[in-house]
Amino acid sequence: MSKPVKEMIVRDYKNRVGDLEDAMLISLRGISANDTNEIRQTLAKKEIRVTVIRNALFMKAFGDSKLAELSPLLTGSNALAYGAESVVEVAREIVELAKTFPGIELRGAVLDGELYAGEEGVTRLSKFPTREEAIAEDVTLILSPARNLMGAVKGPGSRLLGVIKAIEEKLEKGESIAKV
Repeated sequence: MSKPVKEMIVRDYKNRVGDLEDAMLISLRGISANDTNEIRQTLAKKEIRVTVIRNALFMKAFGDSKLAELSPLLTGSNALAYGAESVVEVAREIVELAKTFPGIELRGAVLDGELYAGEEGVTRLSKFPTREEAIAEDVTLILSPARNLMGAVKGPGSRLLGVIKAIEEKLEKGESIAKV
């Protein structure tokens, strides 16, 4: 392959992936063309893209980024899966697809510069909360002490209000109130 063609491929990788720092590496080797199209269409509905890569050119394009963490896994035929809101969602979708298409080989993934190698790493990554889920959990944790405090403050106050209301109703009816 000529040098201009290699440079064109490297530019294409950079244009497709951009400044993305989290992605997943899979192998589609041995999967029929029809199944590959079905996999790509299913992932495209979730805004996940799959790009078949040439290992050496991929490293030339992304050797200085966090995607370089994938370098130990770059052997044989590989494809880069990326997109959606986060690589966690990509991992979830591809782990589910691997149940239908067992030919998908889960090579690994990178999240925040950390490598999750092999099927075990990708499966573990797929169980992480997404950004939105993590924010929701954090908000719940932050608000729960305030809710508990409000309940503790409100509880005795509402009981006292109930006693005062009962006294008020007795006085309005003209009943006497017994001293305790």
